[in-house]
Amino acid sequence: MRIGSRRWWLVCAFLAVVTPALAQDAPRSPTPKEVPLPVRATDVAVGLEHPWGLAFLPDGRMLVTERPGRLRLVARDGSVSEPLTGVPRVLARGQGGLLDVALSPSFAQDRLVYLSFAEPGGAGGSTAVARGRLGERGLDDTRVIWRQEPKVSGNNHWGSRLVWRPDGTLFVTLGDRYTYMERAQDLSTTIGKIVRINADGSVPHDNPFVDRGNARPEIWSLGHRNVQAATLDASGQLWTVEHGARGGDELNRPQAGHNYGWPVITYGVDYSGARIGVGTAAPGMEQPVYYWDPVIAPSGATFYSGAAFPDWRGDLFVGSLQPGRLVRLRLREGRVTHEERYVIGRGERIRDVTEGPDGFLYLLTDHPKGRIVRLAP
Repeated sequence: MRIGSRRWWLVCAFLAVVTPALAQDAPRSPTPKEVPLPVRATDVAVGLEHPWGLAFLPDGRMLVTERPGRLRLVARDGSVSEPLTGVPRVLARGQGGLLDVALSPSFAQDRLVYLSFAEPGGAGGSTAVARGRLGERGLDDTRVIWRQEPKVSGNNHWGSRLVWRPDGTLFVTLGDRYTYMERAQDLSTTIGKIVRINADGSVPHDNPFVDRGNARPEIWSLGHRNVQAATLDASGQLWTVEHGARGGDELNRPQAGHNYGWPVITYGVDYSGARIGVGTAAPGMEQPVYYWDPVIAPSGATFYSGAAFPDWRGDLFVGSLQPGRLVRLRLREGRVTHEERYVIGRGERIRDVTEGPDGFLYLLTDHPKGRIVRLAP
């Protein structure tokens, strides 16, 4: 993992000197024992190539993205359509490709579908957001409404989840693009950030850095490594779960203008075992709500609000790519009080977790022949 310039090392060295020894006050996952899945798991659809994101249409059908660059429509009986038209060209390389999908909050009127994806261009690519109107065969009038800047080389750490805020603005979670991690602290780029945009891609007037001349105005929070899980709680607060390196996966509650530390502070180390940054705490940088070491490799999350599983109402469900589990977190007053992990299938990587309109949970498995799995009583 490459850390950038001599100037960056000097900043880290300075922080290491001036930062007092601070307690590791973020709660760590106890690595709980796996428990049998207490509900019934049923395949809804099979044969999807590395499915990444899922969104329910009002009639109960599902839009599903496949990372190589295809958008599919899955009927209620599980039949899978041919690839829909109108999907932008994606950079399907490494971790990149077609990523998340979300419906417009006013989909019943405007039929707009939003996609996040790895967009090729320049020296490599960047995460981008496009929208198009769902028609008979696919998306019409598709156009890119926002792009991560700058475009850089590399195939990893694209983010990216799309989460609508109750006020009609859109959160887009991003990655640090792996070899550009020092830019997660640079407000002149959107690398390693969460951004907040309007439905047309413009910048909300009340974003935290709108009036700061050297900052990108769409930035909501900074210091993120690779956020592939994001959702809102019942109050409308954004929660994210992001990948650490070797250790240090984090549950965060991103606030406007706050710095979440990467790569200056982290509870993980480099894959080589080398230290990253200055330690686990530094002035002006937020602690995670909770962290995992060993990692769970989080992707996809939802707070459960349905009636099918009364004992789970209000709990946060997170997909795990490694070791491949469904992770359930119980929270009270903003803190994790209990964790359980469920095995869905041998070696299954859980890419996304969504609550369906029927109150059941739906999972995507990340595999060349991936599945949509429904969890029901």
